Amino acid sequence: MKVQVPLIKGMLADKYGKYASPADKISDGPVISFPVKITDVPKDAKSLALTLVDWDAIPVSGFMWIHWTAANISPTITEIPENNSQQLKVPMIQGRNSTAGGLIGNNNPITAWHYNGPVPPDKTHNYHLSIYALDTKLPLQNGFWLNELQDAMRGHILETAEFVIPSRA
Repeated sequence: MKVQVPLIKGMLADKYGKYASPADKISDGPVISFPVKITDVPKDAKSLALTLVDWDAIPVSGFMWIHWTAANISPTITEIPENNSQQLKVPMIQGRNSTAGGLIGNNNPITAWHYNGPVPPDKTHNYHLSIYALDTKLPLQNGFWLNELQDAMRGHILETAEFVIPSRA
């Protein structure tokens, strides 16, 4: 299985992150998700899940930042279109990002349960997009937490693909 995101000069396009236009932000946070191409999904997959996390946030915040989680994506999908997080053309359930945690306390499902674009504060960060091919659909609902996704996927992962997305500070 392979996953790919379009990059411009090796970086995430500005419209999906820190330098997004005000029209592409809610509460000063970028909310337009980037397109994702997925190929060579195992034939016996029943669903796909995704995670987008920032391990480079650890020295800044003390923990890995969760930017996007989604599950129960059809395994026949070859592309998740731009802005799918806000305008579902490809059905998926979405989990909470790190703005929903106790430190920030975002309770708005529009921003806390969807894509939260990169805003690296100190330097270019590498964002890790992982796609999981699963042998089942997951018993999750919108607003799940990353640990719930990981627990539900345990023992059901057929294959994983990762794409590292640099985004500038």
